[in-house]
Amino acid sequence: MIFLGILLGLAAIVLFCWLLFTLAVFALPFFAAVSAGTWAYQTGGGWLGAIVVGLIAGGITLGIGQVLLVIVRPMWARLPIALAFVVPAVIAGYHVTYGIAKLAMPSETWQIAFSIIGAIAIGITTLLRVAGMAAAGPSSRDLAQV
Repeated sequence: MIFLGILLGLAAIVLFCWLLFTLAVFALPFFAAVSAGTWAYQTGGGWLGAIVVGLIAGGITLGIGQVLLVIVRPMWARLPIALAFVVPAVIAGYHVTYGIAKLAMPSETWQIAFSIIGAIAIGITTLLRVAGMAAAGPSSRDLAQV
């Protein structure tokens, strides 16, 4: 019975890590959606209004980010756009990794160490995925034609 519990615990950790790495790109749109939905609910929009406003805000945030990554050509200008997506993912990655590490090990020092490593890994993964969202730029036009 204990063996089955250990296997299920490991499966849950693997599932949550996979979800975290897959959904890390959407941390900024999710934050915008939750913030807008909360605002709509607190101003009297009700549950349905909060859900609709949240979905619209999250979709617009993701859409604006993708459009900006496609339109903006200089790499130095794309960096702040990418960082806007990466920073919330790193913060979320730290806290999720800390929660998983807290379940797995008793030492506070090791929990924080693994949380930092997890946050860095999630940040790198998110940066690569955000960079992949940007369309490849046109090939160099100043090459000599043969």
